[in-house]
Amino acid sequence: MQHKAPFILTLVIFSLGISIVDAGDCSGNGGSNFAYTIVVDKSGGGHFTSVQSAIDSIPWNNRQWIKVQISPGVYVEKVIIPRGKPCIVLLGRDRRVTMITFNEHDLTDRSATFTSIADNIVARGITFKNSYNHPRLQKRALRNRQIPGVSRAVAARILGDKSAFFKCGFLGLQDTLWDALGRHYFFRCHIEGADDFIFGTGQSFYEDCSINVTACAYSRQLPYGYITAQGRQSSDDPSGFVFKGGKIFGTVRPYLGRAWGPYSRVIFQETTMNSDVIPQGWDAWKFPGKEENFMYAEVDCKGPGSHTSKRVPWEKKLNPDQIKQFSLWSFVDQDGWLGRLPRN
Repeated sequence: MQHKAPFILTLVIFSLGISIVDAGDCSGNGGSNFAYTIVVDKSGGGHFTSVQSAIDSIPWNNRQWIKVQISPGVYVEKVIIPRGKPCIVLLGRDRRVTMITFNEHDLTDRSATFTSIADNIVARGITFKNSYNHPRLQKRALRNRQIPGVSRAVAARILGDKSAFFKCGFLGLQDTLWDALGRHYFFRCHIEGADDFIFGTGQSFYEDCSINVTACAYSRQLPYGYITAQGRQSSDDPSGFVFKGGKIFGTVRPYLGRAWGPYSRVIFQETTMNSDVIPQGWDAWKFPGKEENFMYAEVDCKGPGSHTSKRVPWEKKLNPDQIKQFSLWSFVDQDGWLGRLPRN
């Protein structure tokens, strides 16, 4: 597969007018924490029938928390939250009954079903899916006794700072979740894919998340998978992915990650690895000779895939002080933004 190099993200940021400057905190309305609520219902029982219409109705440069309550259903649309619309909470009923899906593919920067560029965005109980490479195409291919090529098809692209996802789903095959830029928190989310399906240069903490490594009908083309492709560019780049708790499972043997940047950083801590992880664990990919710069580590993991005796020799062994540097508070919540998120 061929990703755009991480420096291309800078061009994307420039072209979209994205700033990394802190947008500040959002204000609420008394005890409710919300200025008002917008209801999305595809059957017509709310203010809007599409999620994007609800986003479009929110004022530019909004600084008050606004709830977008999404009724159960499958919403077939692409959704973009632009830079100038922070302070939004997307609230679904449950990730199993509230889904936003689309099937665009080939280009990572254009294919995303859900793109969030603004700071201070929260989603709860929603599944974001890119249906390309999924059941309908698989069935057609199997009827024709062919397996079509796997393409980049992003389910969600997250570029804003202070973004949090609670009990959400991210479904795809290749490049499912583009954890692109900023501090992000994922809690009890379900993330599914096979090839670099959690990738980017975000500074993110994944707590108690379920990671399903699956290639479905593409198992012959994808005999093994890559869970992460993290793109940290320098020793002072704050980005990296930390997985705390949760589990890895699925039908495809995975590498834990491969380097999308010369200082790639991924840490699994107390994760149950039920999947048969490739013994080496990690792949230098396009950066052979840079292995000493990587920060790849496993801490107190368990399960049949957690044995580290055959891991690459450049996997790091973290001491207690280093482990503390990658705690939720130290790594993404230094200013306490998670504690200021609105209540439902």
